[in-house]
Amino acid sequence: MSSIRLFILGTLDERGGMHGHQLRLLAEEEHVHKWTDVTVGALYGAIKRLAADGLIAETRVEREGSYPERQVFDITAAGRTALAELRLAGLTDIVVRPDPFDLAMTRLDPDRLHELAGVVERRIATLEELLAASEADLVRIHSFLTVGERVVMTHKSYRLRADIAWHRDLLTELPLIIADESARTKAS
Repeated sequence: MSSIRLFILGTLDERGGMHGHQLRLLAEEEHVHKWTDVTVGALYGAIKRLAADGLIAETRVEREGSYPERQVFDITAAGRTALAELRLAGLTDIVVRPDPFDLAMTRLDPDRLHELAGVVERRIATLEELLAASEADLVRIHSFLTVGERVVMTHKSYRLRADIAWHRDLLTELPLIIADESARTKAS
C-alpha cells in the first residue's frame, strides 16, 4: 500500500485538478509528515510516477504572475480504480514493521553487555520525548483538523506508549538477558 499514492489520488479525486506545488502546500498544511509516512519532498517524484502509470493526467498548464508554468493534473478513470484499491488496502492491511533494535538485541556484543541498560534507558527517554512532541503537535494543530484526523493522529501516541511500556518491561528482563548472554559467551 502506497500512502503517497493514496494522498495524491485521494486529494485530486476530492478537490479536482492541482499542480505539484498546490499538493505540496496542502500536505504541509495538513502536516501529513507528522501522522503518515508521506514525505512532502517525495510528492513531485510520485506525481511523475502516477502520470507515467496513467493514474493521473496533465489537463492544463497554469502560470500565475512571474511564477514558472505549472502542470495541473487530474485523476483518470484508472486512477479512480487504483484509489479504490488503495483505500481498501489502507483500511484492511495491518502494517507492523520490524524494528532493527530487535535484531540487535539477539546479536549483542558480549564485551558491551554492561552498557545495555543505559542504551535501553536512553531509548525510553527518546520515545518519551517523541510522545511529548507528538501530543504537543496535536494540541497545536487541533483546531485545523477534522474529527477523523484528530482521532487518527492519536494512533501514533498509542503506539509510542505501547513501545515505552515494552521497553520498560525489557529493562526488568535485562539482568536475565545479560546473564544468559554471558553464560553463552563463556560456553563458546
